[in-house]
Formats: sequence, C-alpha cells, structure tokens
Amino acid sequence: MPLLESTQATLVLWAVIGYLLGSIPFGMVLARVMNLGNLREIGSGNIGATNVLRTGNKTAAALTLLLDAGKGALALVLARLITGSEDAAQIAGLAAMLGHCYPIWLRFKGGKGVATFLGLLIALHWPVGLGACIAWLVGAGLWRISSMGALVAAAASTFLMMFLGGQDGLFLGVILTLLVFWRHRENIRRIKAGTEPKIGQKTPGQ
Repeated sequence: MPLLESTQATLVLWAVIGYLLGSIPFGMVLARVMNLGNLREIGSGNIGATNVLRTGNKTAAALTLLLDAGKGALALVLARLITGSEDAAQIAGLAAMLGHCYPIWLRFKGGKGVATFLGLLIALHWPVGLGACIAWLVGAGLWRISSMGALVAAAASTFLMMFLGGQDGLFLGVILTLLVFWRHRENIRRIKAGTEPKIGQKTPGQ
C-alpha cells in the first residue's frame, strides 16, 4: 500500500495507540510484583530483560522479554487487522518502539528497545524477525555480551529484509535499526573500551 494512503486521522490514532502500548514498562511492573527491587537501582538501571536478569530471577527476565516483544508486535498486528492499512500498521509499530524507549510515565527514560524491535520484525515479516533473532543469538553467544547480540541483529535486519522478501517494511526497518544503534551508543563505547559487562553480570551494562 502506498505510503500515507491512510487518512491522517487514522495514522495519528494508531500512533497514539502504538505509543501507549509500547510505553508499558513490563520490566518494572514485574520487578515490583515479584519483589525484585527497583530496577533503577539495579545494574544499569535499565527497564529491559537484560537488567531484570541481573536480579537473578530468570523467570522475570523471560517474561519481560516476551512481553516487551509482544507489545510491539501487538501494536502492529492490531493496526493491520483493524484498518487493513500497512501504513497504519508500521506507524503503530514505530510508535510502540518509541514508547518503549521514551515512555512518558518514566520521564522518557525507557529501555534499549531490543525485545520490542525483534517483536516488531516478527510481526512485520516473520522470516526477517526469525533471522534477526538467530543473529542476536549468534552475536550474544560469540561475545557473551547482550548488547553485541542486539547490534548484530539490528545490522543484519536490513540485509535480511532485502533478501527475505520484507522490502515493504525496509524503511521502517532502517529507522528501527538506527534507533537501536542510537540507544546503544554508550554500550558501543564500552565495547570499544573492553568494559562492557557479560550476560548475567550484576554490574552496570545494558
């Protein structure tokens, strides 16, 4: 469907819905419900699954990962199903990513967006999403650094879209990739300096 074929009001509505869905801080909610402490005072202070893992609770970390991925996918799929517009779907997906990274409830200090990014890719074009998840596993497995997995997955996603039939979402994919790299700029500095923590390490990192 041509870019912005949907009415402006429809796009704005789904941008708002996507943002609100994306801004739900599941990591902080689960940490509070499961008495794991204040994530802002643990590890990196981030609200994502990697920092939840630093509490030592693998179940909470897994749930955070799934819920953060699911909220991005849900925003995109709901918009696609209800409006029949790929424009609205992609706007909702992008807004969900922005909501996770910059939630108004947390003074715009959210997570790095990796799980939401992967969930969006799966909803956008599942072969690309699956390929990006495999790229994350390879990157994280080789270096034992979560942020390396994220950067490898983000970098690979654009190429995956070009070769696995996801060209309709290429523009959104590039924006999401750039956002992931931007949110990981401090991690990139630490990787270069050799000070980025390993997966599960209870010190500041991702």
